[in-house]
Amino acid sequence: MSSSTIGNIMSAIPPKESLIEYPSDFPIKVMGPTHEAFTATIIDVIVKHDPTFHEGKVETRPSSSGNYTGLTVTVRATSREQLDALYSELSGHPMVKIVL
Repeated sequence: MSSSTIGNIMSAIPPKESLIEYPSDFPIKVMGPTHEAFTATIIDVIVKHDPTFHEGKVETRPSSSGNYTGLTVTVRATSREQLDALYSELSGHPMVKIVL
């Protein structure tokens, strides 16, 4: 399932039926090719949507081959619109392969 499919599924759920309570801490997984600027670039994107975000909210895991890096970032979700915008920007970023 592509990240755009996940975004479409999220947007198809009426806001009143969301299982997420706001505000809350919300983990997002982001994966992309290993690159020295990957983590910093993703943090820059996230801070635009969650100004309280910082490095301490990032878990990094390299793939077994080392070709990809997976990040688990925990954002402070304040609204569905905020999460939709964040997913959209991350999904469209050229360094990102998957957003879950």
